[in-house]
Amino acid sequence: MFEGFEGGGLPAAFMSAGTSSFTEFLRAVNPELLPGQHLNATGGVVEHLTPDATTIVALTFPGGVLLAGDRRATQGNVIANRDMDKLYRTDEYSAVAIAGSAGIGIELARLYQVELEHYEKLEGRSLSLEGKANKLAQMVRGNLGMAMQGFVVIPLLVGYDEATGQGRVFSYDAAGGRYEEQRYHSIGSGSVFAKGSIKKLYRDDLDETTAIKVALESLYDAADEDSATGGPDLHRRIFPLIDVITEDGHRRVPTEDVARLATEVVEGRAVHPDGPTARLD
Repeated sequence: MFEGFEGGGLPAAFMSAGTSSFTEFLRAVNPELLPGQHLNATGGVVEHLTPDATTIVALTFPGGVLLAGDRRATQGNVIANRDMDKLYRTDEYSAVAIAGSAGIGIELARLYQVELEHYEKLEGRSLSLEGKANKLAQMVRGNLGMAMQGFVVIPLLVGYDEATGQGRVFSYDAAGGRYEEQRYHSIGSGSVFAKGSIKKLYRDDLDETTAIKVALESLYDAADEDSATGGPDLHRRIFPLIDVITEDGHRRVPTEDVARLATEVVEGRAVHPDGPTARLD
């Protein structure tokens, strides 16, 4: 319950126009509701108390951008969750994915969703993609104290830029540094292997289906080398999640389509365990 609500009326902060930033409003009214604030911030590094989300990949293609994530969360050397969703639609033309401390990351992604909705309602317009990227950087920077204790959250933001008609990818560091990536990027424990896989398969004229196959191949390579990354699980029917954003807006690729393409990847690895070494057709 919000402080000041017990007397039967809303606090004064609710009765004024205030700021267009919901995060700043929450910090002023109930800062304990911000991501990670409920943890005991007593200093020192704390590790393996919460599950960690692992590998995320993003790549652009003509007219859009793709975001994909494996489903595994780990807690130390234990698989904490096999079917986690690490991708979040933040508005019609953007999405964010998380790697790192899962609980705080989920709170951050959901708060970011509200942040964009709050801004649009108060200002009567959506933030530009640059504005969305900068806003997320401010929120990540606000988590720096928890990051210093080991609760690190690294997001990856993708969006369709209506001004240019292109997909764009933004990465972040734990201190809130914001960087625009060109063509493709990956974060998480398997990111080195995933990015290396994309590097050999990526080309500038990818269509959407081939871009999805490149993402699946990269996540398979990450899972092949990194125990914290989960590959396609044909027996449990657990497959990577994939979001696509184009001029038509955000959409989650249907499970049956991902399952079909992921099965093709797995069957291809039965013949060539190290995967394709040239362009995909």
